[in-house]
Amino acid sequence: MRIDFHIHFSGQCREAFEYYKHVLGGEVEFLAYADSPLKDDVSPEWAEKIIHGSFKLNNLEIAGGDVAPEHYQTPQGFLLLLRLESEQESRRIFNAFSDGGSVIMPLQKTFWSPCYGIVVDKFGVSWKINYVPEM
Repeated sequence: MRIDFHIHFSGQCREAFEYYKHVLGGEVEFLAYADSPLKDDVSPEWAEKIIHGSFKLNNLEIAGGDVAPEHYQTPQGFLLLLRLESEQESRRIFNAFSDGGSVIMPLQKTFWSPCYGIVVDKFGVSWKINYVPEM
C-alpha cells in the first residue's frame, strides 16, 4: 500500500507542476480534458486544462488537476513537508517558493532543525522546508 497526494488547482495545474519540476527536479505527466472522455463536457477554453497531472519525485507522487472555478477551494488543513539534506538547498527552495507566495514562518533554527520554515507558494500550496543534517 502507498499513500499519495492529490491537489486541486484553479486552472494552474500545468504551470504549478512545471514550476515544481523546475525548482525540485522530478518528472511531470499531464492529461488534458481535450484528450479525455470528458472532452465534450468542457468549454473550448477549458479543453487544455488538466484533468489529471502527476508530479513524481523520488518515491513520491503528487497528483493534481484543474477544477472549475466554482468548485475550487484553496488547499487548507495540510502542508507538504520537504526534508532536505543541506541548508543551501533549503534556502534555495524556500526562496523560490516565496517568490509570488507568502512566508508563514521565515527560515530559522529550531530545536529539531538548523533551518526550518513555512511558505505558501504562488499556487496556494503550503510547504514546510526542513533541513535534516543526518539524512
